[in-house]
Parts: sequence; structure tokens; C-alpha cells
Amino acid sequence: MSGNIRLSFPELSVKEHFKISKDFYRHFCDLFVESIKLFTISKKTVLHRLKVLNPELANSYFSEGRSIILVGGHYNNWELLAVAIDEQLKHHCVALYKPLNNHFFDERMRNTRGKFGLEMISIRETRNFFETRKTEPNAVIFGSDQSPGNPEKGYWMKFLNQDTSVLFGAEKYARDYNLPVLYGSIQKISRGHYSFELELITDQPASMPHGAITEAHTRLLEKDITHQPAYWLWSHRRWKHKKPPTQQ
Repeated sequence: MSGNIRLSFPELSVKEHFKISKDFYRHFCDLFVESIKLFTISKKTVLHRLKVLNPELANSYFSEGRSIILVGGHYNNWELLAVAIDEQLKHHCVALYKPLNNHFFDERMRNTRGKFGLEMISIRETRNFFETRKTEPNAVIFGSDQSPGNPEKGYWMKFLNQDTSVLFGAEKYARDYNLPVLYGSIQKISRGHYSFELELITDQPASMPHGAITEAHTRLLEKDITHQPAYWLWSHRRWKHKKPPTQQ
């Protein structure tokens, strides 16, 4: 983890790198406690602890009968967002996820995230979902900072000063089904309290050059991380793949 922080912020001193690590562990402990509380949290408390600041941006597309794609990363408390978001948007919210190998924990995760309306869909069912649910106005959530299983299928770009393969699914399905793409930024207001703000990337995906949507939402995440680096999930293996020769 410390190596990735150093590579991501080469302009900072060793002391500053250490502070990011220290602040990350403090925040991570908060996340752990907050995640446990989600098992028994009430709807009233959820809506008090995470507020969508501008739901009208997403709701305008609901009024047009259009589904949308929401893109974000593992920044601040994404688990709280999963529990809170369906109550605050008019769209039915759907999160794409990779099922856990442990069936007990997989079911527990799905039940917790979906307790107030969020629907969890396996990434293996992504195409089928888009094909069979075309007439429903859904908000489909993509986590953009996962490391692709096959790095050659990802979109390669510089992210936090490192060659990075970025999942291309959000852009691909936006183009295939002509869906608006919005980036969602989670900000920490105080311990246990967050805000979520939407930013439109495009509502005409076919007009964007190849890779432009992926570049845009990745840069917005990078901006959030650079502003408050301790709130990103540095413990996950983001850079486990090296850039293949075919992408040089």
C-alpha cells in the first residue's frame, strides 16, 4: 500500500506519504464500524447519514423514460451509498458486482446492500440485464476502479501517475444502449456522515470519441482522490497488472 501511495504522489515527501497512510487506516477503521452498523441500521438513519445533493439531475432522465449509468469508485463509504441511494432517486437502482466465492457472505452482502431497494446483479448477467430490462428506467451502478481480470480488455491510461487498465464496461454499455453517464462523488462531511453529488459526463455517448467517457469518469475519481487521498481504498490491489506489450 505504501508503495502505491509513493508512486501516486511522487511530489510528496516521505512524511506526507506516511500521513496519508495513517489517515487511511483511521478512516478504514471508521468504515469497518459503519459497515457493521448497516446490518441493523434504520431507513431514517441511512437517509440522515448520506444525502444525494442533486437528485434532480438523474430524475430528469427518469422523466424522459431513460435509464442512466452511474460510475464511481471505492472512495469514502460506498457501502452506505449502496444502502441509501435507491430511496433518493426515482430510478430503480441496480449495482453490478462480482459474486463472492463464499455463498454465506455473498448472500449477506446482497441482503445488506439491498435492504432499502438496491438490486444486485452479477457481472456475468450484465448483457442479459440490459437486454431484458430495456423498458424500465434503471440507474445502473458501475465501480470503475476495480482491476480488470484481463488487462488487455481494459482501457489503458495514466491514473495517479501509473499505467492503469480501467474497466471499459460503463462506456461500452452506454454506447450500446444510448444511456447518459453520470459520475457520483462521495464526500465525507463528518464521521459517519456523507454527501453524494452527481456530475453529467454525457447524455449522447455515441457522439464521444472512443475512450473519452472512460477518461472522463476516471479523471473525476482521480480528482477526488487527489483532494482527499486518505479516503480511497488503498488496500485493494489496483495495479496488479503490468501494461502488456500490445498496449504500448
